[in-house]
Amino acid sequence: YDHWAHDLGCKGWAFEDIQPHFIRSEDNDTLADEHHGTGGPLGVSNLAAPNILTKAFIRSCQQLGMPYNPDFNGARQEGCGAYQTTIRNAKRCSAATGYLHPVLHRPNLDLQTGCLTTKIVVENGRARGIEYIQNGQLKTARAEREIIIAGGAIGSPKLMLLSGLGPADHLRQHDIPVIADLPGVGQNLHDHFGIDIVYELTGPYSLDKYAKWHWMALAGLEYMLFGKGPVASNIVEGGAFWYADKAAATPDLQFHFLAGAGVEAGVPAIDSGSGCTLNSYTIRPKCRGSVTLRTADPADNPIVDPNFLADPYDVRTSVEGVRISREIMNQSAFGKYIRKEHFPGEAVNSAADFEDYARRYGRTSYHPVGTCKMGVDKMSVVDPELRVYGVDGLRICDSSIMPRLVSSNTNAPSIMIGEKASDLIR
Repeated sequence: YDHWAHDLGCKGWAFEDIQPHFIRSEDNDTLADEHHGTGGPLGVSNLAAPNILTKAFIRSCQQLGMPYNPDFNGARQEGCGAYQTTIRNAKRCSAATGYLHPVLHRPNLDLQTGCLTTKIVVENGRARGIEYIQNGQLKTARAEREIIIAGGAIGSPKLMLLSGLGPADHLRQHDIPVIADLPGVGQNLHDHFGIDIVYELTGPYSLDKYAKWHWMALAGLEYMLFGKGPVASNIVEGGAFWYADKAAATPDLQFHFLAGAGVEAGVPAIDSGSGCTLNSYTIRPKCRGSVTLRTADPADNPIVDPNFLADPYDVRTSVEGVRISREIMNQSAFGKYIRKEHFPGEAVNSAADFEDYARRYGRTSYHPVGTCKMGVDKMSVVDPELRVYGVDGLRICDSSIMPRLVSSNTNAPSIMIGEKASDLIR
């Protein structure tokens, strides 16, 4: 965040500026210090009963030389431990759960669902309304003060482009009238590129065993009666932050341990039905992609080109992440649980093998950002108060405004952006 503020011109977004918004949003059930809040809308909790494999993962990381870290969001990030999760009372605490549902009764709130937003209505240089289709009917919602877009790093640039707000040449290609020539709309897309390795277990230690109907029924009953057990797990229970480049000032790799296999598409099934997964990704990727229109039809999905592994730095760091992942899983703490490496398999050994594996099987980590970036240069879409350049009465308040990806997961930072936006709007 200091980089956003001091190097990219985003005044008011240094860590000291945004930390109060993180704390205000948080309702942590365990931690309460200068880094954590209590009583906020966003429920955060420790996992009640981490899987036995998660504990083995944390021990393995320590055997490799990583320090144990009980709080990745505290004084230091490096190390290994169990993740805290945005869970309250054994249920996911989404933004809808934490912020929206408690205020649905307010008379100044009208929630419309089942809508396809088609464009922002701009009149005389000011955003005046939103067109949308609901139940087959074209409708318009008009605004007296401001319109706030929060469609995410894919949805927000798509809506901007459909509305004539974006690169002029691209808009003309789709016969969309140019309202404001904003070359940065849809550019600067970046994401965490996750690479999984999967292991077959010596027995039914992971959450995979709950795919069988009798175990599934037992788990459902435990959750219904007591609000705990495997149904209360987020599966991605353990993690670590570590170094591909030992000279890096802060960790450049993040790991997620999943107490199960087959969680992501494209991984071959394990015959025994018992496995676990370790994921790694480069925290600060240098490659940049784009979101562009396929057609001018709002019902068509946009073209999303993440451009993963386009930069040599990303390749080197990702390859090192896979190598370290294997080292973690080969430690003695995992010895009695692991039967064999299921995927990619022991035949994959060299840096070239790892790179080929990453290119073939890597995937999004669901952290896309940056496509309506905040800043002061010609590619910036919003100013540091999140106001869209070239149009009055329009702000964007979601992960698309991040000028650079944060060095971890993006849910809490996106909520922080909403918290700060609420103050800016007031």
